[in-house]
Amino acid sequence: MKHREKNPTDFLGRPVWAEVSFPALVQNLHAIRDHVNPSGEKRKTPRKVLSIVKGNGYGHGGPQVAQALEEAGSDWFGVASSAEAVEIRRAGVLTPILVLGGFWPGEEKILLEHDLTPAIHRCEQLLAFETAATKVRKKNVKIQLKVDTGMNRLGILPSDTDCFARQLAKCPHLVLNGVFTHFASSEELANSSPGPQTSTQMDRFNGVVDRLRTLRVEPGILHLANSAAIAALPQTWADMVRPGAILYGYHPGFDPADRRAEFEAKLPLRPVMSLRARVINVRSVAPGVGVGYNATWVAQRPSRVATLAAGYGDGIPRALGNRGCIHIRGHRAPIIGIISMDVTMVDVTDVPDVALGDIATLYGTDGEHVYPANVVARSLGTVTSDLLCAVSQRVPRIYFS
Repeated sequence: MKHREKNPTDFLGRPVWAEVSFPALVQNLHAIRDHVNPSGEKRKTPRKVLSIVKGNGYGHGGPQVAQALEEAGSDWFGVASSAEAVEIRRAGVLTPILVLGGFWPGEEKILLEHDLTPAIHRCEQLLAFETAATKVRKKNVKIQLKVDTGMNRLGILPSDTDCFARQLAKCPHLVLNGVFTHFASSEELANSSPGPQTSTQMDRFNGVVDRLRTLRVEPGILHLANSAAIAALPQTWADMVRPGAILYGYHPGFDPADRRAEFEAKLPLRPVMSLRARVINVRSVAPGVGVGYNATWVAQRPSRVATLAAGYGDGIPRALGNRGCIHIRGHRAPIIGIISMDVTMVDVTDVPDVALGDIATLYGTDGEHVYPANVVARSLGTVTSDLLCAVSQRVPRIYFS
C-alpha cells in the first residue's frame, strides 16, 4: 500500500495540515482486539472487530484509514451511507462493509454492485432489496438487522420481530448475516455493570434474538458494543464489537468521571491525528490594544501575538476563542480574541523565541508532549468525535507509516 508523503514545509496553499499516524491507528486496533479476546477465555472463534470509518474516518480520511486497517486485519467496516462505502471500495478495499444507515429507495443497485451489506431498519426494505437482487440474479445477498432497543433513532422495534421474519421468508435471495443494536448511554455505569438504560437495551436485544431463533431465523453475527461498552462492559461484546472513537485514540467520557483513568489503563490508546499550523505573523502589541474582531481580548501588558494559518474554516472551533490553548516550542500558549475563518491569534509573550514559520499543534502529539483532542472537546462541552470530524476538507492529511 502506498501512503501519500508530503513535507509540511512544502504546501502550495495555506500552511495548515493534519498528520495521521498509521502505526498509532494499527496499534489501537490490535489493542482493541486483544482487549475483547482476553487470554484464557473459551470461545470457538475470536470476537471480530468492525471498524467504524464513517464521517471520513472520523476526519482522518475514510479510504486511507480503511486501507490501513484492512492490512492490519479489521474484519468489517462500518459507514453511514452507500456513498461513503463506494468511496472506500474504489480505494481497493475488499473487506465487508456494513452500511449502518441502511439505504434510500433507488440505492439498492449500488449496494449490490459494490457488495455492500445494508442495515435493515424497516420491514418494507426487505422486499425492495429482494426485488433488486432478483433483477440482477444475485443470490446469497447479505443483510443485517438493526434493532431499536431504546435509542429511538433507527431500527425495527422488538414488536416488529415477527413481521421481519415473515418478510424475510419471502426473500430467497437474501441472507441474514447479523443482528445489532446501538447503546444510548453505555458510558454510564453502575459500578462495573451496565447502567439501567443499557441493561434494558440488552434485555430487549436478547429477547429479539431469542424470538428470531424461535421463528427458525438464524441471526448470524451479534454485535452491540460501541466504544464505551468495549472499554467497560465485557457482557456486551457478543460476537463482534464496533470501535469508533477509541479506534482513533480516545476513550469516551465515562460517568462517573473518575472511572476514565481506570479504563484508559486497561485499554491504552494512542491519538492518531495531530492538527498543526504554522505561525504566519508575529507582532508586538502594547497594553490597552485589542486583538481580533470586536477586540474581545485586550493586552494587559506588552505582549507578543502570533497569528496561525488556521481558523474555524479548517475545523478550529470558534468557541475556543479566549479560552483554548495550543502547543508551541514545548509550551502551552492561550488562544486570544475571536477565532477567524482562516486564522487564529495566540499570546506567545511567555514562550521564548517564537518566530515566523514555527509549528503550533492545535491538538495531538508534539514530540514527547501530548495535547489530546478529548481535553479540548471537554473544555467545549462536546465529544471528541465532534472535534475530529470538524477538520475540513481543505486541510491536507499527511499519512505516516
